[in-house]
Amino acid sequence: MKVVLAGEGAFGIKHLEALANIDGVEVVSLAGGEGDATAETAKRFNIPHWTLDLDEALAQPGVEAAILATPTPIHAAQAMKVLKAGKHVEVEIPMADNLADAEKLAALAAQSGKVAMVGHTRRFNPSHQWVHNRIRSGELKLQQLDVQTYFFRRTNMNALGQPRSWTDHLLWHHAAHTVDLFHHQTGEVSSVARAIQGPIHPTLGIAMDMSIQLKVNSGAICTLSLSFNNDGPLGTFFRYICDNGTYIARYDDLVDGKENPVDVSKVDVSMNGIELQDREFIAAIREGREPRASVAQVLPAYRVMDQLERSLL
Repeated sequence: MKVVLAGEGAFGIKHLEALANIDGVEVVSLAGGEGDATAETAKRFNIPHWTLDLDEALAQPGVEAAILATPTPIHAAQAMKVLKAGKHVEVEIPMADNLADAEKLAALAAQSGKVAMVGHTRRFNPSHQWVHNRIRSGELKLQQLDVQTYFFRRTNMNALGQPRSWTDHLLWHHAAHTVDLFHHQTGEVSSVARAIQGPIHPTLGIAMDMSIQLKVNSGAICTLSLSFNNDGPLGTFFRYICDNGTYIARYDDLVDGKENPVDVSKVDVSMNGIELQDREFIAAIREGREPRASVAQVLPAYRVMDQLERSLL
């Protein structure tokens, strides 16, 4: 399967590393945003063609699909471009930074007949899959999902410590992971959603701290704290408080409430959430089915994020 990757930055590289582990997939073009970095990444991963024009990449012979790991503000427009070109698309989280664009993308995806998937990686991390399987089996009932998403990012830098050409956002990017995960784990959509935020950064123009509360009709709640001001342990940490145990997920790893490791090595074919996400995208194309984390499946989370944004005004 011939695939195009858009985005030469930190997450583009994560996807290239993941795709290298999937049989029968060839990345035939890399579409980047900066020439030298794109050329360097293409050379590193032996990609035969690189360009700064996504249309040119999509026009390469035999291309069936594209994975977009580009700046958030252009996710929706690029995903729609890929679908209009008749290709399958996987777009990194978030699929849009506003509800109107998310709705447009969802409508086009439904009409296209193509696989359209969003990079909601938490659905695929072995740690969260382990919990999900036990909730579905009835072994666990979620009472509260308590989440901390913490960074120290007072300048516009990416995950590699390089300057960004766009500004990240606590709500439309980082909260999107947790809102969708809460829906995925409970099997419900939030009936209560409210948020408060701290001061707006004078240069970046965004809130650097945010607190979110969610509740579903069955009674489970979610408490999410987000910060770009945290000079301490960095990342996102999920505490599942259940009726029959407490579990803490740190990306692909899981411990119980007493910090005893939980073996999640047999949950799936890999311990890498990004790889599992990409494997699902490729498998859905090959099998002609809807993928987990399809545009349609994650759209309710974007409706809730719109509600959260309006509650901040």
